[in-house]
Amino acid sequence: MKGNRNIFALLALAVSTFAIGTTEFISVGLLPLIAEDLAIPVSTAGLTVSLYAIGVMFGAPILTALTSRMNRKTLLLAIMIVFILGNTIAAFSTTIALLLIARVVSAFAHGVFMSIGSTIAADLVPPNKRASAISIMFTGLTIATVTGVPIGTLVGQQFGWRTAFIGIAAIGVIALIANLILIPRNLRPGAKMTLGEQVKVLTTGPLLLVFAITALGYGGTFVVFTYLTPLLEQVTGFPASTVALLLFIYGIAIAVGTRSVEKSPTSGQSKPCSTCSSHKPSCSACSTSPPHPKFSDSQQYYSWASSPL
Repeated sequence: MKGNRNIFALLALAVSTFAIGTTEFISVGLLPLIAEDLAIPVSTAGLTVSLYAIGVMFGAPILTALTSRMNRKTLLLAIMIVFILGNTIAAFSTTIALLLIARVVSAFAHGVFMSIGSTIAADLVPPNKRASAISIMFTGLTIATVTGVPIGTLVGQQFGWRTAFIGIAAIGVIALIANLILIPRNLRPGAKMTLGEQVKVLTTGPLLLVFAITALGYGGTFVVFTYLTPLLEQVTGFPASTVALLLFIYGIAIAVGTRSVEKSPTSGQSKPCSTCSSHKPSCSACSTSPPHPKFSDSQQYYSWASSPL
């Protein structure tokens, strides 16, 4: 009976991860709609993605250090309340300033959730099943990329961008209730981690190199991804009605690319990383070479998305 309850608890965490993963990139599909509604340039609307990322980057270590001794279920529920609040504020924002504040609030919840969610998932199962438990939780991110963002984009196009944020907040409420009911309260206390101890990790040579590669690789990817919708509509010439489908293809490509690296015989070595990273600029170069037939651009788009760092 306890085993079944823990499985449902993992699914509750996965739903939470799905909600957070969806809100992370939902702005990508909604940029033109946000820009038009708030009468701002698309480049300014792109700050809804950039400031979210900055909020995660700085919020995660600081808030994790401040909350490391809290009861983890209490902290998890508090995180989901902050997440719901952030997306609700976003849905009712009438200015870009208020929308950006809402995005940063949501980002704070994102950073702390990812830092404790995996440890909670690991504690729900025996030691030999911890990797699988964490994998189940992070399945929510994959599903969010494949379906959450495209569906959110479609909803935003049909009913207004605010409706997409209301939908995400509603999923957050479902996740909050599921976590309240299913996550056990007697979780072991988390290890106290100060901000200084977290920063000290950055001085470790090999880890610093990995962080730098990740930052540069994903930084380059998401610079393009942030403005993917206006690029598809204004440069490539795809109609707005196809953006949700193209984001779905992007999500599928990411899932396929990630899975291919996991199955690679050289997985765990540097070859897949270097191969995939070197493939990205070649995709970009091809996509800027005239002419721009939609089929060719779609091929490059899929190749770029399926090349995980």
